Amino acid sequence: MTTLSQRVHVWLSGNPEDAVLRLIFRLLIVGTIAALGYDLAGAPADRDGGTQPDTAPFSLPALPAVLSPWLPDGDRLTPLPQPGGALGEAMTFELVGGGRLMATGTITPGSAEAFGKELARHAEYIKTVVLNSPGGSVSDALSMGRMIRDHKLATEVEPGKYCASSCPLVLFGGTERRVGAKAAVGVHQVFALKSAESGASRDQMSDAQRISARCQRYLRDMGIDLEVWIRAMETPKDRLFVFKPEELTKYGIVTAPVSAAKS
Repeated sequence: MTTLSQRVHVWLSGNPEDAVLRLIFRLLIVGTIAALGYDLAGAPADRDGGTQPDTAPFSLPALPAVLSPWLPDGDRLTPLPQPGGALGEAMTFELVGGGRLMATGTITPGSAEAFGKELARHAEYIKTVVLNSPGGSVSDALSMGRMIRDHKLATEVEPGKYCASSCPLVLFGGTERRVGAKAAVGVHQVFALKSAESGASRDQMSDAQRISARCQRYLRDMGIDLEVWIRAMETPKDRLFVFKPEELTKYGIVTAPVSAAKS
């Protein structure tokens, strides 16, 4: 019986050089595929048994595309992304041309006070508050919305930008409200559940109910359909309900097109 080495020697002596090279190339391809399969099999798994990605599935610069209001009816909720970059920082205010005050970033305790100072300095010039924010402090958002209404200002979310969680409370304060194409305007239970800005609570359920009543009264005063609040309360705090364009109009969130303000 011939050995394996003897068989290989006989085969090599009877095959031209190019055939040998083709065999080696094929063996390299098979080895590469096997190595990739081993690496994928060894990737860390999440709790549900799936592969855990190296990065978060959402990044805020791409949010309007991912959280598009044109989602299928059966998939209206999307995981809540974590803000990064300018949106992850405390809200800042920048006065630009056309009487527009750009409000960008997270609404933190003290944002309403900073906003009030901007209004005091530039009240005669500011006509529209332009929002790009993942939300934050409910109390500050409510105060900002009230100030906007008292000063009879318009609010806007520019095309492709983001206004979620408590940010829509600020949006609702505008006497005229505009939302650009493929902007993401979304809500969830954060309105009633995040009461951290009021400090440690001895009765969190009572606090949540008071915040809920305060927000409902605010929506009524701003002329917003209370169906918006129902959508928020039905959505878990780690998810986001993004309104479709027709819903923005139906629920009274949008009152004018963006183009009308810039013509």
